[in-house]
Amino acid sequence: MTFDLQKTYDFTGKTFAVTGGAGVLGSEVVVALAGQGANVMILDLRLSDVAAIKERLGARTEQVAAWETNVLDRESLETAREAIRRRFGPLYGLVNAAGGNSPQATVSPERSFFDIPAEGLRFVLDLNILGTFLPCQVLGQELAAAGEGVILNYSSMNAYRPLTNIAAYSAAKAAISNFTAWLAVYMAQNYSGKIRVNAIAPGFFLGEQNRFLLLDRDTGQWTPRGQRILDHTPMGRLGRPEDLLGCVLWLLSPAAAFVTGITVPVDGGFSAYAGV
Repeated sequence: MTFDLQKTYDFTGKTFAVTGGAGVLGSEVVVALAGQGANVMILDLRLSDVAAIKERLGARTEQVAAWETNVLDRESLETAREAIRRRFGPLYGLVNAAGGNSPQATVSPERSFFDIPAEGLRFVLDLNILGTFLPCQVLGQELAAAGEGVILNYSSMNAYRPLTNIAAYSAAKAAISNFTAWLAVYMAQNYSGKIRVNAIAPGFFLGEQNRFLLLDRDTGQWTPRGQRILDHTPMGRLGRPEDLLGCVLWLLSPAAAFVTGITVPVDGGFSAYAGV
């Protein structure tokens, strides 16, 4: 059978929701999907950057809309689901890019592991785990009813090798990888083999949350932690948001029609390197 790659990555007529879609990594997915013809609903608690995202779309701006959504609130997600139906029709794909860490749940010279407050732990675990579970429940029902569709979750390198100082975030992302495998089996066995669930595990990308952990605020030079990350990344650089797109589009496309339940590292070789 001839494999038409151009057609395979054409998402014209398909509708996707992207949680955290106004963020640094999520917005790149939004732009990429729209560029391949998809309709995309940005689901995010903060929509201040949506105008800048739509500016990048040019003539495709009408293919993207945004809805203020709290991924930790079922009612908010149900309202978003209705907004997607009204604007674009049936949902085909869900990308769960919402997540993050908190200084309250991070070990530091001022706070040992034994002093991390429960509310700090709960915030990180809820944001990453519950913030993926609930969209999969509320929006995943659309895929179950249709008998086809794709879900892509965001795990992390921390799921493979927990990093120092961020115990809650590492535990949460390990849970995402496990849940991704579980949900893939559940959807295929109980609803349809045409519903696929996978995850990506980004390596190290410079963002606002980790900028001054990796770069010195005053000099702009690498901190010791940032330098260690570079030393353990064979490609010798941090990731750029666009580095995720090839893997994302592959997992969302028919090119990955027989791929479900996996987590793919996109990490510049970090997970392959033993340090010697």
